[in-house]
This record gives sequence, structure tokens and C-alpha cells, in this order.
Amino acid sequence: MTDSLFTPLSLHGTELPNRVMVSPMCQYSAPDGYATDWHQVHLGSRAVGGAGTVMTEATAVSPAGRISRRDLGIWSDDHAEALRDPVSFIREQGSVPGIQLAHAGRKASTRPPWDGGGPVPVETGGWETLAPTATPYPHPDGDPVPTRRMTSEDIERVVDQFRLAAERARDVGFGIAEVHAAHGYLLHEFLSPVTNDRDDEYGGSFENRARLACEVTEAVRDVWPDDQPVFVRISATDWLPDRQSWDLDDSAGLAPLLADAGADLIDVSSGGIHPDQQVPESGPGYQVPYAERVNAATEAAVGAVGGITTPQQADQLIRNDRADLAIVGREHLRNPYFTLEAAHELGVDVEWPKQYERGRFD
Repeated sequence: MTDSLFTPLSLHGTELPNRVMVSPMCQYSAPDGYATDWHQVHLGSRAVGGAGTVMTEATAVSPAGRISRRDLGIWSDDHAEALRDPVSFIREQGSVPGIQLAHAGRKASTRPPWDGGGPVPVETGGWETLAPTATPYPHPDGDPVPTRRMTSEDIERVVDQFRLAAERARDVGFGIAEVHAAHGYLLHEFLSPVTNDRDDEYGGSFENRARLACEVTEAVRDVWPDDQPVFVRISATDWLPDRQSWDLDDSAGLAPLLADAGADLIDVSSGGIHPDQQVPESGPGYQVPYAERVNAATEAAVGAVGGITTPQQADQLIRNDRADLAIVGREHLRNPYFTLEAAHELGVDVEWPKQYERGRFD
């Protein structure tokens, strides 16, 4: 029987009720890293809207790993406790709550986008960033903040920070842990030769550059419940065709390594490593071919994201076996009830929240 958008997906003992996932999208609304009522409403309304999986924004595993001072964090037990109520509410709606664990690397210490998005100097409240090498991110909107080349002790510490963050997320009830290894942040910086010219065991060869992403995935998997899945988000390509960079062949090679390290699903995005990236004109499902290529290279499940805006489009990528999960971002910002409306358009009878039943389509 052909899978569709409303076929449940079983991953590592957890059943996702449908194939729609709310993509992790930064809200820049967490003072000192703490979740607020904004997160309760933002995440909870998408669960009310029927999404099978609701993923938090990038959630920093350390203060230095924040993109901005307003990023969500989980580097302490108190930060985790602030997420307990949103997690419980998501589960009450029948959705699976996921958390994206992240470290921004050299792209940390910036302003929120509505404040310009440029770097925040150390002397005005920013902080030194960490990266595979001491080369700062070349921000087009300001002078780069200092960046320190990570030592082996720094690398060990980051792996442990991901592990501890996963333990905290587990203990407050998250059902999925996603490792963020995309968009030019720390783990992607180790993967890409654009940002990694190390000559130790974390640089040089493909296997060495992939080492940290795999070690972090293993660390998260080691503490994650046996009946719950681990995801990893990757950038399929750096979009830098004129230089040695990370490309789709590399991603196809990485996917089986991540699966061996404990990843149950590869969440396939792209870009973010350098402002010189040459992004092709984005149209409907413009990244789906990347997910399709990765899907052919691994036994792990695969999620597609990028330009998925209609129920028919999401349903077709599942029916045509291009991906196992439709990861919907901006459309969920426009319409928290995307999944309920998708069921109506596709002729699928799904349960509505009792409070909203009188608004069902005839």
C-alpha cells in the first residue's frame, strides 16, 4: 500500500501520527535562553493544527552556542524546565514534540534579524565564537567577532554539552532529539572544507571532517530513550560551486555514517556556510531533489524541507517515495492549521480538537 501524507511513520519505536513536521524556526524570543509564553503558543498552536511532529527552534547547548542572546537554550536544568509545559501541551494534542539541539559556532553573537542581524562585538555584549579554525564568519553587515580555533578539550566539551542537553530534553518529555549539523553552524563548519582546514583527527579527510557530527550523534543516541528517534539536520550542499566545498556527493556519503552513529532520520536542508553562496532560484520543493539523493544513499528515513507549501505537494513527495517526512516551515508561520486543512483537501478524515470541531469543513 502506498504511503501518503497521513500514513503514520514508525521510527525507533515511536509512531508519528502523520508525515507533517513543523520545521525548526528561530523565534529570537527567549530572554537569556528561557522559553516563554510565546513558545507555548507558537509550538502549541501547530500541534493543535494537526502536525504530527512539532520541532523547536535551534536550542543552544551552551551560552556560547547561541546565535543571538535571544536564542532558546537548554544548557541548564532550569532552561529545560521552562520547556516542560510546551512539551506536555504538544503531547496532549497527539503530536510528537522534538527539540533541535544546536551550537552556532562562528555564526554566534549576532543580533536578531529585526535588529539588523549583524555581529555583536564583545565590548557591547557579544562573545568570542568557537570554530574549527580561527577564521570568523565574514558578516556582510558588520565587523566579525573574534573566533577561536577549538582545541581538543573544546571539542570534547562540546560533545558533552550535546549529551547533557539531550539528557535534559529527555527528562522533560521530548520525543525526538535532532542534532543540528546544517546552515553554517558548528557541526557543519567541521564538515565543510570551506571552514575546516585542520590537520588533526577532525580535519583533512572526509572521514575526519565528519567525525564530530558522528560523535555528537552517538553521544545523543547514547542517552536518548531506546524507543525514541534521533534526527540529524544537514546542509546537502554549500552552494559554492567555484571552490572546494561540501556538496551533494558528500552528503550522500555522510548519511550512512550518521545512520551508523544512531540517526533514524536525516533532515535534508542546504546552504549557510558562507555569504558568497550562490543559491539557485527557489521554487516549490526546490530542495526535495537533495533529499531524494540522500534517501537513495541510506537506510535511515529522510525528511525534505524547503518550499513545501501545498498539501498536494507534500503528499506527492511521500507517495513518490522521494522522502519519508514533509518538513514545512514558512507555510506553518502563515497557517498553523496547515495539516488539518491538508487532510480536508486530500479527502482524509482526521480527528479535530473538540474545541474546534464546529469549524470543520463540510
